[in-house]
Amino acid sequence: MPNQPVHHSRRSFLHRAARFAVAGAALPLAARTAYAAVPDARSLRLDHTHTGERISLVYAVGDRYVPEALSTLNHFLRDHYAGDVGVIDPQLFDVLYRVQQTLGAGQSFQVISGYRCPTTNNTLRNTRGGGVAKHSLHMEGKAIDIRLPGVGLGDLRDAALSLRAGGVGYYPGEQFVHVDTGRVRNW
Repeated sequence: MPNQPVHHSRRSFLHRAARFAVAGAALPLAARTAYAAVPDARSLRLDHTHTGERISLVYAVGDRYVPEALSTLNHFLRDHYAGDVGVIDPQLFDVLYRVQQTLGAGQSFQVISGYRCPTTNNTLRNTRGGGVAKHSLHMEGKAIDIRLPGVGLGDLRDAALSLRAGGVGYYPGEQFVHVDTGRVRNW
């Protein structure tokens, strides 16, 4: 029997590509750029203002999240006060991705706060004179406080509001926008 060509399905291709997503964060820029070209790949670039860490990775391909990428993002968005790592709602990454698409922005989000453990949340609530909710969605991994360099805070807020994907808080004095995957509301 002659050798038959091997045909791989699109799903098989995307599955193999997803396995390499986390490796993309450690690859040289040229390799990450090539990987980001995988059809239906969703990626994020984040800079953490408190830890100084930076990350750029593909977190989903098609309708599937990349488990290793989610784990990496959970660690990146850990409570920077206590070091505790929470589980971040993957839909929050989709909201950030959609905000970026809405704005036509490719630069990294600056992260001010991701996950907060209950102890940190309570400490901040008691020392910040308000502004920290007792039952904050940060403790559930469903909220993030961000900026996007080169984009006005009002424009960032408006882009998030236009998605109607959860809560949006506007903090011009503190220079950030809060985005969460809770019920649709704004303040």
